[in-house]
Amino acid sequence: MAAILVADLESAINWWRARKPSADGVTACAEVRALAETYARLALDRADGVDEDALPPAAREAWLAWYATTPDAPCIAICSTAQGDAVCKGCGRRFDEVRRWQAMSPAEKRAVWHRITREGTAWRFNRYAERAGAGGAARAAAAPAPSPKVAR
Repeated sequence: MAAILVADLESAINWWRARKPSADGVTACAEVRALAETYARLALDRADGVDEDALPPAAREAWLAWYATTPDAPCIAICSTAQGDAVCKGCGRRFDEVRRWQAMSPAEKRAVWHRITREGTAWRFNRYAERAGAGGAARAAAAPAPSPKVAR
């Protein structure tokens, strides 16, 4: 399975903090605590991500709730893979990623989002940025290249 990157855990934590702010300024909601426990483990292990199957159930539920608020596919309706390109000029996904998108797990989709955002060469990030929607690329959350060290 794919790794959920630290950047996505941070985004999910911040989303939950905004959604359920602390009443006393100290105590975090259950979702933040569940995600923060995994985040702390990654920090101690100096890992960049955690296998999505290794997330504790409460953290996985909280992460998936945040994930549901992110854009699903990076498609901007200019698919050059239909004309035989190995990588879509419109969204930056590889042919196999376009073909398998509906079957991919949320973490696999986020890994693709991170890669295409980091590369920034697809037309969705320049020539046709307006098709990506207001803040679409920013909501995808750019992230550093994932390292091979993943906590299991």
